[in-house]
Amino acid sequence: MAEVLLSGIQKRFGAVPIIHWLDLHIHDGEFVALVGPSGCGKSTLLRMIAGLEAVTLGRIHIGGRDVTDLDPKDRDIAMVFQNYALYPHMTVAANMGFSLEHRGRPRSEIAERVRWAADILGLAQLLERYPRQLSGGQRQRVAMGRAIVRNPQVFLFDEPLSNLDAKLRIVMRGEIKGLHQRLKTTTVYVTHDQVEAMTMADRIVVLNAGRVEQVGSPLELFDRPANQFVAGFIGSPAMNFIPGRCTPDGFSAAGVMLPMPAGAGKAHTGRDATYGIRPEHFEPCAAGEGVAARVTLVEPLGSETQLGLRLGDAQVIALFRERLTVAPGDVLHLRPKAAAVHLFDAGSGVRMVASFDA
Repeated sequence: MAEVLLSGIQKRFGAVPIIHWLDLHIHDGEFVALVGPSGCGKSTLLRMIAGLEAVTLGRIHIGGRDVTDLDPKDRDIAMVFQNYALYPHMTVAANMGFSLEHRGRPRSEIAERVRWAADILGLAQLLERYPRQLSGGQRQRVAMGRAIVRNPQVFLFDEPLSNLDAKLRIVMRGEIKGLHQRLKTTTVYVTHDQVEAMTMADRIVVLNAGRVEQVGSPLELFDRPANQFVAGFIGSPAMNFIPGRCTPDGFSAAGVMLPMPAGAGKAHTGRDATYGIRPEHFEPCAAGEGVAARVTLVEPLGSETQLGLRLGDAQVIALFRERLTVAPGDVLHLRPKAAAVHLFDAGSGVRMVASFDA
């Protein structure tokens, strides 16, 4: 196990900047997820840690050792790819032990390490099969087994679950998290799926256009996003955003008046802002209370109901834990939970922090 330290990292492809300037300290034994939209630089950053992409500027340290200019084989890392990258002509056992064989390790040691990894991953009965005889989930376990037999200092995962169906992704998500809890190996995990990141990682790094928007625990990013980008990226369904203005009586937006956290109106009176409220932070109320909203879409999800609503001039999504008997065209009275409201500066998108937000 080892810490990973990225200092002043920049990456350009020709004149095009991909990573602008990045400092990141990943602690020994920590599970860190890199998330962000397509093209934000998360896979490029992972490949630089692995040594598969050269760093334009900056230094990379793994376990206190400067590895910036070292080949991938000399960095003591193991990478699990999206497409498994298994050798089709080799058995499961041969695939898992290949890296050790390539390093000239004794056959007895290779066999022992492969059996150990197979027992952890539930592959003991599949060691003599070939990749074509395995399901997608089994192939991903083999790819993970090939990584852990080496006992590296750092695991690197590049969107390993994106080729699996939704149900299997949930299963494998739990297995990867369980593997980390058992081995305690420092792990860097790239995903575009923020639900994966929220459920698996100790900390999440949110990237946007090659820059770090925020680093924090899953709940920290969910509860206290640094800006509107992070607020909209973390959480499913996504946060609702309504532009308007702060007043002493509430937030004036979309032809309606919305509640704000205590003290916010006084602190930011007259300021243009964006009102952020998560779908699960609406509560139904009696007629004459709250705000009237017209139902535009009903999505029953079993244990909860998701509604599309026209709130004044704004279109929002609301998520209720109970089953509601409503139909498109109905009017529903609801109230945003004032304590759960986020306010973002209209120009910069930065979260507006004041005494009420302490």
